[in-house]
Amino acid sequence: MIAIEQLSKRFVSRSGGTLLKRAAERVVQAVDGISFQAGNGMITGLLGANGAGKTTTLRMLGGLLQPDHGSIRVDDIDVLKQPGAALARMGILGDAHGLYPRLSARENIIYFGRLQGMEREVANARAELLAELLDMKSILDRRCDGFSQGERMKTALARALVHDPANIVLDEPTNGLDVLATRGLREALRHLRSPAGGSKCIVLSTHIMQEVELLCDQVVVVAAGRAAARGSVPELLAQAGESRFEDAFVRLAFKPSIPATAEALA
Repeated sequence: MIAIEQLSKRFVSRSGGTLLKRAAERVVQAVDGISFQAGNGMITGLLGANGAGKTTTLRMLGGLLQPDHGSIRVDDIDVLKQPGAALARMGILGDAHGLYPRLSARENIIYFGRLQGMEREVANARAELLAELLDMKSILDRRCDGFSQGERMKTALARALVHDPANIVLDEPTNGLDVLATRGLREALRHLRSPAGGSKCIVLSTHIMQEVELLCDQVVVVAAGRAAARGSVPELLAQAGESRFEDAFVRLAFKPSIPATAEALA
């Protein structure tokens, strides 16, 4: 389980400074008191426009950024006080970059298993299991150099799952994937969420409505660094009083700055 409480982060940028003039400062409040819980055996989606604060939130969850305020707990482990123990309970996929191109997919997966303290034989067995789950047996022993975006994503996901973490964190995992690769990833995540797959706690960020409707048990609508609404897709439709999820998202995320439906613009 992942629990985030009143998490905040701001950035200060400076520009235009000279020897005679101080640089102008601009403060960006990237995350502004966001709170949510993601349970085991569930897929929780963070849905928001680009710049809403989704990625910054996940980077703080993964220990890459230090929050200004708030708390983050993973299976009741405080990420800020025990980052190593918390990270051992998570599999984090930021993007499909960072693969070693001269190594095969199997070698990349085993290498990260070894970094997690796994014996080589155990990591290799896990690579075989993940290759079956992610439909990547045909590329398991190919060098990653020259992989398609979908093949890189599958390898990066297998690498993140090699130590069988209880919690999985994915930042816009379908970016750049074709239809078949996206469908395969959805099926893999549904399996991992199920009792047969270990009832994993899965958190993913996205700005794709269809992805949320097809995949997520719980949705957190993120706007201006805050949780503007949360619930299942039917619950959010009811909250917004809409029949189309896209209209519900616009009403909940941008209220009341813009009209909720295309008809309102007429």
